[in-house]
Amino acid sequence: MLKGSIVALITPFEGENLSEENYIKLINYHLENGTNGIVPGGTTGESPTLSHNEHKKIIEISVKECRGKIPVIAGTGSNSTDEAIELSKFAEKAGADSLLVVTPYYNKPTQEGLYQHYKKINDNVGVPIIIYNIPSRSVINMEVDTMAKLYELKNIKGVKDATGDLSRVDQQLKAMGKEFIQLTGNDDNALEFNKRGGVGAIGVTANVAAKLASDFQKACVEDSKRAAELDILLQPLHSSLFIESNPSPVKYAASLLGMCKPTVRLPLVEVRDETKKKISEALKVAKLL
Repeated sequence: MLKGSIVALITPFEGENLSEENYIKLINYHLENGTNGIVPGGTTGESPTLSHNEHKKIIEISVKECRGKIPVIAGTGSNSTDEAIELSKFAEKAGADSLLVVTPYYNKPTQEGLYQHYKKINDNVGVPIIIYNIPSRSVINMEVDTMAKLYELKNIKGVKDATGDLSRVDQQLKAMGKEFIQLTGNDDNALEFNKRGGVGAIGVTANVAAKLASDFQKACVEDSKRAAELDILLQPLHSSLFIESNPSPVKYAASLLGMCKPTVRLPLVEVRDETKKKISEALKVAKLL
C-alpha cells in the first residue's frame, strides 16, 4: 500500500532543457533519505509546461532509478481523457507502480463527467490509480459519492486529497473504508489528516526536507509526541513554500541547498526577494540551511 512520505518531485532545468543528470541526483537524494515514493510529472513537476517527450522521459528515469526500491506514482492526468489514457498506458508500460490522475481542469465536468473520465482511464490500464482532488487548481471538487462509485472499479485505489477540508478524511473513511488509501496533498495539515485516518502525504516540502518529512510520517504511526514536535519544526517551511505559486518557492529552496537551479518555465517566474528571505529563514528554522 502507498503510504508515508511521497514526494511530488520537482523537475530540474538547465537553461531551456530538462536536466536528466540533476533529475537522477534528486531521485537518489530521496532514496538515501527515507522517502517512501515519488511522483514524476505532477503539478509540482511542472507537468503543464513539460513536452510530452519530457514527461515520458522523467517517468522512464524514475522507474529505472527506483525499481525495486520505492514506488513510482506517475502523474498522468489531463483535461483531455484521451491524452490521460495515452500517458497512463505509457507509464504502465514503462513500469510505473501506479498513477496519479488529477481531476480535469478548466473543462469543469459534472460529477457524471468526472466518473466517466476516470472510468475510461481505469478501463484502459491495469495498475492502481490515485485520484488527485484539488479544487483550488482544477476548479471542480469530486464529491464523496462520486469517489465511492469510482472505488467500485478495479483500479481506483485512493485519493490525494488537496481540498484542505479535514472533514473529507472522515467522510471518505466512512464511505470507502480503511482500505481506501487517503494521502494528503497539503503538507501543513498532515498531522491531523493522519490522526483522522490518512496514511501519508504526497508533498512538496519533502523535495528539500526528505528525511524530516519521512521521519515525521513514521512518527505519526509510532510516536505521536515526536510527530507533533516535527510538525512544529516543519510548519514555517510548509508555509514559505506556498507564498507564491508552487513550485517556484520550493525550487528556490532547492537552489539554496545546491540541489538544482531555481529555474521555472513561464508562465511561472522565480520568487520575489521578500519571498526568498522567508524561505531562507524557514530552512534555517528546520536546520536545513
